[in-house]
Amino acid sequence: MLHHTKGIVLRGVKYGETSLIVLMYTELFGIQSYIVNGVRTETKGGTKAGMFQPGAILDMVVYHQDTKNLQRIKEYKWAYLYRKIYSGVIKTTLVMFMVELLQKCIKQPESNPEFFYFIESSLHFLDEADDQVAANLALHFTLELASFLGFRIGGAYTHATPVLDLHEGVYTAEKPVHGYYLEGYLGEVTYLLLEAQTAEALGAIRLNRELRRGLLLAYQSFYVMHVPDFGQLKSLQVLQDILN
Repeated sequence: MLHHTKGIVLRGVKYGETSLIVLMYTELFGIQSYIVNGVRTETKGGTKAGMFQPGAILDMVVYHQDTKNLQRIKEYKWAYLYRKIYSGVIKTTLVMFMVELLQKCIKQPESNPEFFYFIESSLHFLDEADDQVAANLALHFTLELASFLGFRIGGAYTHATPVLDLHEGVYTAEKPVHGYYLEGYLGEVTYLLLEAQTAEALGAIRLNRELRRGLLLAYQSFYVMHVPDFGQLKSLQVLQDILN
């Protein structure tokens, strides 16, 4: 049966001489794999494979059967044409980080349009943001994503609760006996990132190289503790180098 849906590209793998197998998060069906024939064939305008770069947002007509692991795309076009994301190293690296994080967290093909719109709006936001805001968006996206996955950080950074227990995912009064916690400015800035909902708010959060590195590593540990088989983010080191 044919369906009209938007989809966000997470990964593309070459298949045969001219085709791709593409992993996408879709508006209607959640995470799905599609075979796209002929997109690596050279034409006067180049190939269409560029439309399936990680982070690309497409408007599609797809064949879908619940019993199949590999679906097919009948028609596709840009749903949103980026202005800046693929033209700069910082934003391209940020997209790679975001899609790798999604790949590690999304395992089942469950429909969740609200989750799709969150990812879509985050990518729109990244495309329009300046570099300072974009650098902080990676941290903000990581924290916000956790709420959709069921382990959003609770409580608030206050004088009474100045410690963020990463294992429990909550602000608390005292340091836990394990070593997975944030305190001081790292605990405070995490709360600021959670609360930031505008470009101005994100841009106002000033972080140097060491602080940003510490937060990225802490958030990775947070995900390791809450997502089965999460492992390590390959894009993390590249992101740290770029944002420095």
